[in-house]
Amino acid sequence: MKKQFLSVIAFTSLLLVYCCGVAIASKQPSQTDSGEITASSQTAVTQTESGKVSGYIEEGVYIYKGIPYAKAERFMPPTAPDKWEGIRSSRSYGPTCPQGKRMGWYSDEQAFAFHWDDGYPDENCLRLNIWTTGLNDGKKRPVMVWLHGGGYSAGSGQELPSYDGTNLSKKGDVVVVTLNHRLNVLGFLDLSAYGDKFAKSGNVGLLDLIAALQWVNKNIASFGGDASNVTIFGQSGGGGKVSTLLATPAADKLFHKAIVESGSMLRTMESRYSRRIGTAVVEELGLKPSQIDEIQKIPYDRLLSAGEKAIVKVRAEADKEGVSSFIFGWAPTVDGDVLPTQPFDPQAPAQSRNIPMIIGTTQNEFTMSTYVPAMRSITKEQAVENLKKKYGDRMDDFLKAFQKAYPNYQPKDLIDVDFIFRPSAVAQAKLKTDQHGAPVYMYMFAWESPVLDGMFRSTHCMEIPFVFNNIVRHASITGGGKSAQLLSDKMSSAWINFARTGNPNVKGLPKWEPYTQEKGATMFFNNTCEMKYNHDKDLLDIIMAFPTRGF
Repeated sequence: MKKQFLSVIAFTSLLLVYCCGVAIASKQPSQTDSGEITASSQTAVTQTESGKVSGYIEEGVYIYKGIPYAKAERFMPPTAPDKWEGIRSSRSYGPTCPQGKRMGWYSDEQAFAFHWDDGYPDENCLRLNIWTTGLNDGKKRPVMVWLHGGGYSAGSGQELPSYDGTNLSKKGDVVVVTLNHRLNVLGFLDLSAYGDKFAKSGNVGLLDLIAALQWVNKNIASFGGDASNVTIFGQSGGGGKVSTLLATPAADKLFHKAIVESGSMLRTMESRYSRRIGTAVVEELGLKPSQIDEIQKIPYDRLLSAGEKAIVKVRAEADKEGVSSFIFGWAPTVDGDVLPTQPFDPQAPAQSRNIPMIIGTTQNEFTMSTYVPAMRSITKEQAVENLKKKYGDRMDDFLKAFQKAYPNYQPKDLIDVDFIFRPSAVAQAKLKTDQHGAPVYMYMFAWESPVLDGMFRSTHCMEIPFVFNNIVRHASITGGGKSAQLLSDKMSSAWINFARTGNPNVKGLPKWEPYTQEKGATMFFNNTCEMKYNHDKDLLDIIMAFPTRGF
């Protein structure tokens, strides 16, 4: 069991990128609707700056998939998409960004529960998808732009059944947008050491996100959306993207509210290390500086392999230099231009002072007992013995603080409760409140799935189907039951009202107070929702004395 306990940390680092996301409509739509689809050359046609697009209608929602929002050469910033004549069919998802093999497919249980859709890869992947309840009807619907998870290495706007925007759009009369952008070595390989041509190569994946938001700003009115009321929201790596966009000057004024789900990223790559990685990749490929342009033609698999080897090498160097970073390798880099400073270090970005935020995590995230079955029946004595390796002579303090935070805990909770994402979320909320600007609302998602005898608990990604009102659509992870649907109604309503007004309070929830350092107000989402106040403050004080290295 000791070996299992130690090795699970390395295993969950892989899972991080491969797991993966009161003004409402008066009638609550059923999550089991199965209405007819209308798809013809005469319906769901609207205009974009590049040309006309046609989608289809399902359950009263106009749906468009695979619309190009930009184009780009390898390692170059995105530019406007090509214009087209006639009407472009936009009824199926476009290409996903090439990425490494998803290891989760090797676990039947994970593959069943998450039910991934990995699509088809192609470097021409700058596409977005839209769900809306009306076209050119004069209404100004709130726009909710979803940024997918998978770190900055994997994922897509169609990756999980949860990401489908039909139910959220229909329920809240909002416009939902999901998108693909460049990832891993294609999106974040810093070749700036090789001249001005590649000056922005380390941030082209971030520039893709900005291009998508610019497209929304210019085109979303044609889809019934209000360009002056845009919310960006994302989970895991998507939450990191939200965190980074809050500090990206080119994104200023392109969105007006922000939601970070299990992805509070306070710091990202420093250019001194991203440049080292870029140099190491060029060396691994056997290229001389004078041959740098040839890197644009190297097959993707060879390029990715060289990139992964370079990250291992440079991370080892960074470790020796005392660098501690939650994410290292493929991520935006502080280059003094596209991203002038760290997102939330040492302070929250001034440009986003007046943007309201929701910040939260799931109670378990990368649940140890999920991936190590022996841990599901662990005794308190066994858990304490394992935890002593980390907490040493502060073990008694840890147990007392844990008991205070979670008075009805089971022994496995000692190893299952998340201490990786929660500390960063609280730190981000504190930095936001220090600005004395727009409010921030905190939550913890504590509902546990009954699927596969409850093995997933409230794992990483579990809140996504609740946010999108997709309990039945993603029943393989939620179970699709009544309690889940009731909670989903409350949670999706809160997200919708926040997108509409900047306030997540809705009927059926306790009053959701803004977070302050003094009170630590946090909404707990469970079968019974309740507000808690600094419930784990003493526990987090101990945890932060023993920080967990990121991925």
